[in-house]
Amino acid sequence: MQKIIVFDLETQKLSDEVGGWGNIKDMLLAVGVTQDINTREFSVYYEKDAKSLIQELYDADLVIGFNQIRFDYTVLKHYGLRSPAKIKSLDMLAEIEKALGHRLSLDAVCSVTLKTGKTADGIDAVRWFKQGKFDQVTEYCKKDVEITRDLYLFGKENGYLKYKKRNGKITRIPVDW
Repeated sequence: MQKIIVFDLETQKLSDEVGGWGNIKDMLLAVGVTQDINTREFSVYYEKDAKSLIQELYDADLVIGFNQIRFDYTVLKHYGLRSPAKIKSLDMLAEIEKALGHRLSLDAVCSVTLKTGKTADGIDAVRWFKQGKFDQVTEYCKKDVEITRDLYLFGKENGYLKYKKRNGKITRIPVDW
């Protein structure tokens, strides 16, 4: 059976704390979470475990995420991720951007497709991290992984995801994965 994992991470810092979006790798890993799509088993990685997380990504047959190529993998470069192109990846945001010509937030897609929204956002996660609420950061990241998994499975089964345009019209995004 193929090892397919869903992946997300949260950071210790916000972009404005590191000099902007050009310095993503300096945002530092707070927590990374993977979930085996077949067993639904989670693995949790903190900063000290970053090398093990990177190894799991390389070892997987497919890594599913939402903006992991532009964001999450860039954060992991701080910890030695050298060849992200060697990770077999399905970045759903990249696929959405190809189909629509623009990007959407995870919440914009999951709230319409799955009829459930995110429980918080990355700004909350950084605040919790700074407050020492590591369990809260981990649970939030796990929820994002579950939402990402469910979006992937919905798209795989139905061939589309959905979002609401600015004019309020619900629109399908064709996907093929």
